Amino acid sequence: MPDYLLPQGAGYGVVVGIGLFFSGFMIILTAIQARYTGFSPKNSEEFNSASRSIKPGLIASGIVSAWTWAATLLQSSAVAYKFGISGPWWYGAGATVQILLFAMLAAKLKLNAPYAHTWLEIVGARWGRVAHGVFMFFGLATNIIVSSMLVLGGSATVTDLTGMHTVAACFLIPLGVAIYVVVGGMRSTLLCDYTHTAVLFAIILTFIFTVYATSDKIGSPTRMHELLTAASAVAPVEGNAHGSYITMRSKNGLIFGVINIIGNFATVFQDQAYWQRAIASRPATTVKAYLLGGLAWFAIPFTFATTLGLAAVALRGDPDMKILTPADVSAGLPASAAAAALLGKSGATALLILLFLAVTSACSAELIAVSSILTFDVYKEYINPRATEEQILRVGHAGVALYAVICGVAGTIFYYIGISMGWLYTFMGVLLGSAVVPIALAITWRKANKWGCIGGAIAGLCLGIVAWLVTAAARHDGVLTVETTGGDYEMLAGNLAAIGVGGIVATVVSYIWPEDFDWEATRSINKPAPVSKHTEAEKVQEDSDSDKKGEEIVSTKAASIADSFDANEEANELDPVALSKAFRFASWSSIGLFVILILLVPLPLFFSQHVYTVPGFTGWVAVGITWTFCSAFAVVLYPLWESRSAMAQIAKGVFKDLFQRGSGRYVAPTTTPKAEA
Repeated sequence: MPDYLLPQGAGYGVVVGIGLFFSGFMIILTAIQARYTGFSPKNSEEFNSASRSIKPGLIASGIVSAWTWAATLLQSSAVAYKFGISGPWWYGAGATVQILLFAMLAAKLKLNAPYAHTWLEIVGARWGRVAHGVFMFFGLATNIIVSSMLVLGGSATVTDLTGMHTVAACFLIPLGVAIYVVVGGMRSTLLCDYTHTAVLFAIILTFIFTVYATSDKIGSPTRMHELLTAASAVAPVEGNAHGSYITMRSKNGLIFGVINIIGNFATVFQDQAYWQRAIASRPATTVKAYLLGGLAWFAIPFTFATTLGLAAVALRGDPDMKILTPADVSAGLPASAAAAALLGKSGATALLILLFLAVTSACSAELIAVSSILTFDVYKEYINPRATEEQILRVGHAGVALYAVICGVAGTIFYYIGISMGWLYTFMGVLLGSAVVPIALAITWRKANKWGCIGGAIAGLCLGIVAWLVTAAARHDGVLTVETTGGDYEMLAGNLAAIGVGGIVATVVSYIWPEDFDWEATRSINKPAPVSKHTEAEKVQEDSDSDKKGEEIVSTKAASIADSFDANEEANELDPVALSKAFRFASWSSIGLFVILILLVPLPLFFSQHVYTVPGFTGWVAVGITWTFCSAFAVVLYPLWESRSAMAQIAKGVFKDLFQRGSGRYVAPTTTPKAEA
């Protein structure tokens, strides 16, 4: 029986114990929110979209949390272990640009469908049920693959460190998260995201300073440079300049970068979790939130992998360092091995907690995302179009619980057929990439052709799979296994064919047979009917009467932008001129950052074949550390500042409940219609 650094009880303690702790913590926060603010999770609009009122700092924190998968920590460190410093850059930059470019889609969403619950509602309203069904396949396939990677990566590391059974971890991780998502909905998910993100940055900074400042084994960038140089002399990296780990000239690193960019376009543009955050945000600050979140997230894989991924290389031969097999690297285990070698049981425990928080926060985003699709795109669209508020909420709760079980089942299936997180990560673009351009065109371009986009998505899927398998067969004498189909060139061929064919077919057909779509059809999705002052006053009285039954006072505008907004604020934030300006700003900003991160920085370094000296490598590390601190300020401290008024309101209510007579419960302000002269 293999020796594990931590006892099996530690694995169950983290997965079950901390999971239940955070569930209880979020349930308490949800109860406080329901009593001391105007937002109640008993309202389906609040449950699914947080009343569309979230400010940019919390949305940015939610984006960072949702985009921090198990792969963000594990796969980024694995590519650093394989390719050197180019791996963290290509992982970070190759998965940041999609969030930045998504800011454009978020702006268009607020302009063209401000009351939609899901991106599939927009597709259905524009092109009907055939398109709705086709793209729902891609949307749900995206959620299943992302969720499977989360539980596979998380369970593999828990098993490696503690010996906890992988299948138990696969089921217990999502089930614990489902508790607080069912109770609190979207706002609870975002609050959970924030707390996880804060702890995540604290632990990452601990590892950074351990490796580059205090560790006896490494302790400085200079010593890290020495150890990496020695490692490349013993085992040169194939395809790297001079076989070095400290160069951006890495052929396999560049191939991974292309695969990473394509695959992550699919998992952002087609994942309801990211649309959900755009829907939950205030229209005026949606673009700001996505640009801030994307730039803040870059620091996590880049700096974390530059720290623990390279440390795993530097510590080869150290008596405390585990010997890693190719299967271990594919499973994403270099980070945990390095953490254990550097800090022993405390390092292993810290990484276990870090990984658990990353997995559960991203899992919560997937649960609420799939629940929204099942509620609005399956139940309300095909089963019960006249569903009541209570029925919608009940289906939303059931959807969360159902998908938690599906996550466990999917992770278990992939585990038993031998597919790892790393294999699935590079494969996702083959299966999903073909729908990226068609979906973007459907949301942003009135001339996009329905059948061109549907045909492009399907043709790209088929040809992507063909290119992937043909390349694998040609390179391995017709032998197709998990190992032979998981190579860099095989995945590159499938990824390029999928996104290329899908994009070309959709664009060319749309230019030849353009449509002239009127966006008013999508702007009317779920649009609330005007409410007269008299009706509003009557409804407020009804809500006050129902309060004796324990119900919360909520807004009557079922799909309004926010219960806390008045009509003038709502009109201002949905001003088409302002939203069009926001779209142009998002376009220029995101494209500019794409050029910098993908072209101007890495490619000259790649073609120069430069190998970093000690000062150059020290500067490289310093940039990562500085970026990490800036990110922590942006998504940990800034949300506290922008929510200061809400926290003061809650504190006032709690104080009144505890120390003064009367109730501190929030009561919605009412306006009495003026008597006519």
